[in-house]
Amino acid sequence: MPDRCLLFSQSGPPMIPGNYNNNYQIVQTRDYLVVLAEMGYQVRVIPLDGRPSLPENMRQWTGVSRGHWEGDTLVVESMNFKFGDRSRFGVQLNSMTDQNLRIVERFTRRPESITYRATIEDATVYTRPWTMEASFERADGLVYEYACHEGNYAMVDMLSGARKMEREAEEQK
Repeated sequence: MPDRCLLFSQSGPPMIPGNYNNNYQIVQTRDYLVVLAEMGYQVRVIPLDGRPSLPENMRQWTGVSRGHWEGDTLVVESMNFKFGDRSRFGVQLNSMTDQNLRIVERFTRRPESITYRATIEDATVYTRPWTMEASFERADGLVYEYACHEGNYAMVDMLSGARKMEREAEEQK
């Protein structure tokens, strides 16, 4: 999936830090939490209004998410992930999840950061749930659109041109 620019681990859930572009823009209204991930420039829109989840047969790459407040912590539960024989949290890698995946994320706001915790449950893949935690630090700056080249179809032409230029330079010596 990443080679086709469809999903990246930073988009979540869970929002797993990657090699770069680990920035988010988070906007909350009364009824929604919106998370824009810089990597892949993907947006998650999470209802907070108590609406029911979608039927189990309606699956999405990033699952179906619903949020609610528990004190000062926003809790987001995601299920109904699209899966295949190589799924990992909706991203096609390593056969690490299946149709039973459930992820519970917890966002707790601090003065200049958000403590992010995600618990991954999949009883047919893992012997018990496991949890990861990250600190999202406040950044004053822009979130940039990530540009992807859809599998780098032009790479063959670029490399062919570069090899031709190298041959021509060699011939001129």
